[in-house]
Amino acid sequence: MKKALITGITGQDGSYLAEMLLIKGYEVHGIIRRASTFNTVRIDHIFEDPHKPGARLFLHYGDLSNSEQISNIIYNIKPDEIYHLGAQSHVRVSFDIPEYTGDITALGTTRILELIRRSGNKIRFYQASSSEIFGDAPSPQNEETSFRPRSPYAAAKVYAHWMTKNYREGYRLFTCNGILFNHESPRRGETFVSRKITRAVANIVAGKQNKLYLGNLNAKRDWGFAPEYIETMWLMLQQEKPDDYVIGIGETHTVKEFLEETFSYVNLEWEKYVEEDPLYFRPTEVDLLIADASKAKRKLNWQPRINFKELVKIMVDADMRKIGLKPIGEGDKILMEKFNKNKWWKGD
Repeated sequence: MKKALITGITGQDGSYLAEMLLIKGYEVHGIIRRASTFNTVRIDHIFEDPHKPGARLFLHYGDLSNSEQISNIIYNIKPDEIYHLGAQSHVRVSFDIPEYTGDITALGTTRILELIRRSGNKIRFYQASSSEIFGDAPSPQNEETSFRPRSPYAAAKVYAHWMTKNYREGYRLFTCNGILFNHESPRRGETFVSRKITRAVANIVAGKQNKLYLGNLNAKRDWGFAPEYIETMWLMLQQEKPDDYVIGIGETHTVKEFLEETFSYVNLEWEKYVEEDPLYFRPTEVDLLIADASKAKRKLNWQPRINFKELVKIMVDADMRKIGLKPIGEGDKILMEKFNKNKWWKGD
């Protein structure tokens, strides 16, 4: 039985990844931060009492700023694969706490890489890079595009990306960077713009909210469905040789288009409810991100199935259901027809 260690297991990507690996027969270990309240809602449906015979999901307290804690976990588990998803991952927040972002997002990666090197074990390592590293570089962006980061978060991810590549080339470690473009789902954090919009729409329909405040409505992003992107993380670590891959749909839409699709799905006019707020503007903006994922399609045999408009419907249906409303249903139908059949994830 293969063992996998996931940092950031309680996040959107970590929860889907844990779910998929369990179905594939892995023993899965996740690192969580100690807090006074639990933040495991995304994995509660797959968690079992570790004392139960046959349990295969185990959680460990740790912090990416503490090498000793991470070292003890890696030494005791002896994982075959490490999926490093943990980070301070909110771009706008990184401007407010740049030092912390660098410590966790950049140096946290280095700490794990160095521990893998010192262990002498043949551990395969996945590093969650980000499309934000491209910044204002010409589009479409692929693995050869120059990095031009426009935020502390992006700068930290550039550092993590290059360290992963340097450990691969310098120490012959099996390390991969997955440069994932924006990927959303019903499990997306509520402060990220996509989920902020779909959640607000559900609340507006329910009469619980009147206004939605957003930042730059003209920013253009390449949006895809998170569970599909999670599959590529695993595929990267199953290849004969380690490499870096861009993952994305290959089309771009503005935040305003996201609003139009979301509100029109419930027959509302977004202009009546949305206001721009300077509080949510970034000091330096990334205007256009669009992926050239031809390498991943060729080498990993990966093809996305859910498009932008379908993604919106899936998320709105899920958020309506979460607050007790009957969903429109088109998103649920799309999942059944295009994703759930013979796949590892059965929906939220």
